[in-house]
Amino acid sequence: MTDKSPWPRAIALIDMNAFFASVDQRDFPELAGKPIAITNGLRGSCVITSSYEARACGVKTGMHLRQAKKLCPQLIQRPARPEVYAHVSSNIMRAIENVCPDMEVFSVDEAFVDITPCQKLYGSPVRAARLLKRAVYEASGLRCSLGLSGDKTTAKYAAKLNKPDGFSVIPPWRARERLRHVPVTTLCGIAGGIGGFLAQHGVRYCGDMETLPISVLARRFGNLGRRIWYMCQGADPEPLHPDVAAPKSIGHGKVMPPGTTSRDVILTYLQHMCSKVGARMRKHHMEARTYWVALKSETGWLGAKAWLDTFSNDHRKLFRLGKQVIATHWRGEGVRQIQVTALDPQPEAMQLDMFTLDDEARKQKQRLNNAMDSINTRYGQLTLSPARLLNRSDMPNVIAPAWKPEGLRQTI
Repeated sequence: MTDKSPWPRAIALIDMNAFFASVDQRDFPELAGKPIAITNGLRGSCVITSSYEARACGVKTGMHLRQAKKLCPQLIQRPARPEVYAHVSSNIMRAIENVCPDMEVFSVDEAFVDITPCQKLYGSPVRAARLLKRAVYEASGLRCSLGLSGDKTTAKYAAKLNKPDGFSVIPPWRARERLRHVPVTTLCGIAGGIGGFLAQHGVRYCGDMETLPISVLARRFGNLGRRIWYMCQGADPEPLHPDVAAPKSIGHGKVMPPGTTSRDVILTYLQHMCSKVGARMRKHHMEARTYWVALKSETGWLGAKAWLDTFSNDHRKLFRLGKQVIATHWRGEGVRQIQVTALDPQPEAMQLDMFTLDDEARKQKQRLNNAMDSINTRYGQLTLSPARLLNRSDMPNVIAPAWKPEGLRQTI
């Protein structure tokens, strides 16, 4: 079999290069070629990501800004622009889909693409992959790194080999040998815990997996263990997951000034989070009855599950519920974070609020909320909001880890 022959399975992983930093360097030419660090606002103290120029000096994601500036005195701090990054990502994902429609969005800056059905159309997996890389650049003006192989894990490994702007191909018939001397913890999904278990059984490199029966991993980790056994041999059986699953929860949280003891400040943050959760549920026509409301102190979370009398996405009802939880569980301790999460979201109107509101009152409340949401969508988040939120935190939004370009998980 040759690289030009049809592959039994062809999977590409597209990985944007220092995505947030690259978008800023694209939009602000004066930043091109300079070391920059993206933080959550100008007051942010933690590096979200950094340009390759900064990385060359040792700056890493998650590093405290003070430490980063010691390593790189010329480092330029940039406030994150989540709305811009989300928009660029959506454009990229649409461009990928136009070339090969079978796609799994892995994160805001990564996507798996199943090229297998497109091989006849484009002549070979390699040519299709090059068209994908070109489409990403034309849609965004940004370079990406692409890994191509016969399974998701090997494709993701390949994409990391020649960053930035790399193009790495590991044909499926060469994957096992190519991974033989790669440490197992290099592969996506094998962190310290699983890596430690494998090391105890003499598996430190992918090639060592040949000596370990698959049953050992299956007994310890179930189906995940079976998948890991195949992953290390360049034959990850995991399919792509193109559909966005319905959320098991919908929540928002925010960091507060450390040691906050002001009830008024806490209630401002609470109302802010309740407004965001309510608006997000309404946007996707979801309601919930069970919520988790909590404050984080130095000793842990102070809060509990709480229940509304019926399913709802009304932020006012959620705020009243949140105030009850805080009144019960907070005793004036210094806190530094707040979280409000809907634990049982369901499609809207599955549960009728027949016992607490008549139909006309319910419809009127829905109309008011819809009008407010329309104004905020057009003119900016919380343009129309409770008066208390005039004093809300000025910390910007962040892109959720489970971000997807369409559907329920898209949130910032």
